[in-house]
Order: sequence, then structure tokens, then C-alpha cells
Amino acid sequence: MISGKNVHLRAIEPSDIDLMYRWENDPEVWPVSGTQVPFSRHTMELFINISHQDIYTSKQLRLAIEKKNHEGSSTSTIGYVDLFDFDPANLRAGVGILIGDTAERRNGYALETLHLLSAYAFSTLNLHQLYCHIHVNNESSIRLFSAAGFKLSGEMKHWTLINGNWINVYFMQKINPF
Repeated sequence: MISGKNVHLRAIEPSDIDLMYRWENDPEVWPVSGTQVPFSRHTMELFINISHQDIYTSKQLRLAIEKKNHEGSSTSTIGYVDLFDFDPANLRAGVGILIGDTAERRNGYALETLHLLSAYAFSTLNLHQLYCHIHVNNESSIRLFSAAGFKLSGEMKHWTLINGNWINVYFMQKINPF
């Protein structure tokens, strides 16, 4: 478990199926996650069943974000954070985050999570860089990743087609400072 002041990051468990199924199938999340069709419960179960694989094998890692109470114990799962497209040859991985519990958004949990994940990726996995793709109109995610130390590296024109409109996407990177 990776622990911070207000959140724990933990491995995915079979008990996560209901939350993952609900949040992954939320059409409001699809444009930023690249999803176009619903996930079946069976698909979610398969994902959870292989989530124990080493990141070098699966090329991805999903961790649950758990909110801590005043005593430091976990109270509830409020979201998930992913390392994806793990590239050990070039020492990089993509980052995605969702605070699925909308009541817990804008409370600093996502920023703390990105700091914890960055520290883990740089010190334990020895990555050189993390990156993300963010729609140019997603101001809250741009602010979040900027606050977490990600820098704008470029803009991909007409990258995502949403409801018949082309959306540009920012490419942001965080380079290991050590």
C-alpha cells in the first residue's frame, strides 16, 4: 500500500468490481477515457483477475484511491489511478486518474494521488518520465496535472472526435527530477 496524508493507494481487489463497473460505464467519463462502448461485468472481472500481474508483464497498473479518516484508516474507495502503456525500454508510462465519487472531487485527493504515484513511479519503478493526454477544454485536469508538476509539451490537433467535433489534446510530461 502507498500511503499519504489523506489517501492510500492500494492494489485492486475483487470487491472493487461494483465500483469499477459503475464508473467505467459512466458515459460522461468515456470521452476522457477513450471508451466508446460499455464494459461487461465479465470484462471487469477478467481485468481484476489479471491485475495481480507484474507491471512488466501486463504493461499497466491500476490502484484504488482510498480516502483516509482522521485516525489514518481507509474509509472508502473514491477513485482509481492508472499507469498504462508502461515502456520499460524507454522508462516511461502514461497516467490516468478518476475520482469517481463526484462528492470527493476538488478536495485535493487527486493531486495527492498524483504526487504519490509520481514518487512511486520514479523511485520504485525507476521511470524517467510520466505523461498524459488532456483535452484542451478540460480545464480542471489541466490545472490538476500542472499542479502535480506535469509540463505542457505539445498540442495534438484534431486528436479526438466527440459528437462530430474534433477536440485538440494537450500532451503533458513530468520528468524524473533525480
